[in-house]
Amino acid sequence: KSVEVKPGFHPRHQTGTSRWTRETERQAGMGLALIKRPTCHSLSFIRETWLKRYSSSPSEDMITLMWSFVVSIYSIGGLLGSLSAGYLSVRFGRKKAMLFANIPALLSATLMGLSRLCGSFEMIIAGRLFSGSFVTAGLALNIHLMYAGECAPQKLRGLIAMTASTATAVGKFVGFALGLREVLGVDALWPVLMAVNALPALFQLLTLPFFPDSPRYLLIDKKDKEGCIKAVKQLWGDGDHMAEIDDMMAEQEAIRGEKAKSVCDLFRDKSVRWQLITLFLVASCMQLIGVNVYFYAYSVFIKAGIPPAQTHYVSLGVGITEILTTVLCVSGSSAEFHSADSFSWIPYCSVALIFIFIMSFGIGPAGVLCPLPTEIFIQSYRPAAYVFNGATNWIQLFILGLLFPFIVEGLGSFSFIIFLTYCLSMAIFVFLVMPETKGKTMLQVMEEFNRLNYRGKKRQTALQQSNCSVMTVTRL
Repeated sequence: KSVEVKPGFHPRHQTGTSRWTRETERQAGMGLALIKRPTCHSLSFIRETWLKRYSSSPSEDMITLMWSFVVSIYSIGGLLGSLSAGYLSVRFGRKKAMLFANIPALLSATLMGLSRLCGSFEMIIAGRLFSGSFVTAGLALNIHLMYAGECAPQKLRGLIAMTASTATAVGKFVGFALGLREVLGVDALWPVLMAVNALPALFQLLTLPFFPDSPRYLLIDKKDKEGCIKAVKQLWGDGDHMAEIDDMMAEQEAIRGEKAKSVCDLFRDKSVRWQLITLFLVASCMQLIGVNVYFYAYSVFIKAGIPPAQTHYVSLGVGITEILTTVLCVSGSSAEFHSADSFSWIPYCSVALIFIFIMSFGIGPAGVLCPLPTEIFIQSYRPAAYVFNGATNWIQLFILGLLFPFIVEGLGSFSFIIFLTYCLSMAIFVFLVMPETKGKTMLQVMEEFNRLNYRGKKRQTALQQSNCSVMTVTRL
């Protein structure tokens, strides 16, 4: 069948989808930022609760341990959620899996919001676990990136997926702004601040049912061509989209009815070896260039010489900078900062360099990583790729958050030299190895990687099989 509609592409339909999908990213950014501001109030709450419960004051080491657990449980939840994203996205579809993810998100906000009323700091820990598992780079975020990439037409695929970075930055900015003393960052309102994340989840639950499932999922996984055509018309508007549908059919023919692969298959299969290596190295940029030591953002600013009363406003500036740079995402670079105590202007110079650092991150890895798994993996490997990507992100974040204070203690202001070394190495790798994906179909990208995955006769056989699949679908 062909889609007999007026020619032309109407971006307003795809923009509507992008506008909704950004809510998941805003929710993720808010989850990362909201835990920072109420630290002192939460510590006081833990101390008071412990005193009432056990009639003795807890030691400072115990308080620090409890708060470290509150912070770190978020990363563990993110890892657990990432590991379940592949199965749920294939078993129930992208849309239903995202709907499911918002229910625990509401439970998380409820637990944290009522923790003070119930006198239980364990509710904050449980809420953070649910929030990490089902909101951020756990279940919802990985499936959302997959959904956004598969719903976008080829010429807008990268642009739509990169809006995820912008929306995450917006969420962080909103979290920082709400945490100011003038808004919700006071002792009486910190439970409300920690429960604000319920608003994006509620919005998604009310609006997502009006959107279709991913056209690629419907055609390739469910073999529902009618549903695919209907979804394409709803998402992309009136126009002749047979070229896009033919591309999906070519990908369906290339995988020859294979079921979705597991993470173990991802490691074993030689045909995706260099895709996996590329994804791992680029994904590691999210942590190993040093930008995600945001758990210690306030400490970094205080060490740089910024008065404690002003650190929250500086963090707000970091959020604005990240929003602006992810909007301008084109290419990546890096910078490091160095602080000194000799001159009064040095602290503010250090903060300016941190802003430049954030800008270089925003126009590089932050934007590129979002569409990367969609563009370099075909349908059968894509869910496993997102599981691997999410698990890698959270494991590295946990290790970095654990080791960074010791790195700073040992190296001082030279700590970021480690991140600089990795950044330079990755720039060389991307320039020499990684193929360009812009304007190419999934099969064309696969052929580019086959030149790396295979050598000699095996490579030629793989390329011939891919070309044969494309020619067969074209003749049909």
